[in-house]
Amino acid sequence: MRIALLMATWLLSASAMAAPTEPATLDRSTWPEKLTSPTLFDVASRAEILTFARELLASESLDESALKQRLGLRMINLDAINALRERMWQRLLANYNFAQQSCDQDASFCFLVEDMPSLREQAGKFELGEASYYTRWVEPSRQFHQRYLDEQLRKAALLPQTSSEVELFGDYERNGDQLNDRLFVLSFDSGANLAPDNTAWLTDYLRKANLSGTFFVLGSDIQNRLSQHAVADLQGVYSRQCIGVQGWEFRSHSHWQAWQYSVTRSVDLVKNKLPENFVPLFRPPNGQRRADAGGFFKAQGLQVALWDIDPLDSNRQLTGTQSAQRVLTLMLLWRHGVINFNAKQDAVKTALPWLLTQTAQSGIGWEDCQDAFR
Repeated sequence: MRIALLMATWLLSASAMAAPTEPATLDRSTWPEKLTSPTLFDVASRAEILTFARELLASESLDESALKQRLGLRMINLDAINALRERMWQRLLANYNFAQQSCDQDASFCFLVEDMPSLREQAGKFELGEASYYTRWVEPSRQFHQRYLDEQLRKAALLPQTSSEVELFGDYERNGDQLNDRLFVLSFDSGANLAPDNTAWLTDYLRKANLSGTFFVLGSDIQNRLSQHAVADLQGVYSRQCIGVQGWEFRSHSHWQAWQYSVTRSVDLVKNKLPENFVPLFRPPNGQRRADAGGFFKAQGLQVALWDIDPLDSNRQLTGTQSAQRVLTLMLLWRHGVINFNAKQDAVKTALPWLLTQTAQSGIGWEDCQDAFR
């Protein structure tokens, strides 16, 4: 087993060359309008959808060699990449149909899109002139969507050796696909870490905003907290919030022999000590888990809780504001989804307030944590 693991690790490292290092973010000040109404949210949404669709279409013209070079990989899973592209196209079409329902109120970025061929046609010829009201936004947005697309395609390219959130393994797994249009979920990784940890600040902020989030914790962190504080203190911190688990340690649950015990041990601890907050959800660290784990999770009554909007707030290259701007751009693109902030990172204390302020009048909604992954 140890030899097989070493071989798998060597093969993975051998497949990768220099990976793209600049994360996708977009300065939202380049967009000239505030999202002060549902209609203006739709206008910005249509613009981001068409820009991303154009980049997605352009990527399909790359042959396998060119795609390897662009993604910085020596080997790629082309079938997985094409499957991800297809899912993206389906969601883009559905999202554009939602976004164009307000075209009678504001016709900006409204084009005849009735089916997939017409969406691809409009994406292929989408461009704005230099005199456009949105000129400052055009090139930054194009760069954002190209980098973001590369991030996603690279994750698909590494399947199945490295699992991630871009592919679901069964009906026991959830991301944001099941949510209604304009509905989003707030979730937070690495809650309950002894230091640094912003959980108390976040839960207090959410309660004051009359919102709830799902905090995914490590069993070892909860155990360490309880060794220094009373259960009642921790219950107070998480009041009106939900708690899922990430396992006992923050490590890949795809090759770890003790991954099942990591999950059950954490679930038992949280369910016993924080029963009113516990929700039967497991979030695999970095999205890495086994593809054949469906039987285990169903037997345990657990769902795997993934995400589809990543703030990359653990990436030290992004400030809190840049992380929030990335999230807002992806909210406009995907129109519903699960956001996974990191409770250990101070960036979240800037990103979350900025995001809530920018979307306060946009007509979006935040799903209650008890219903988030149903």
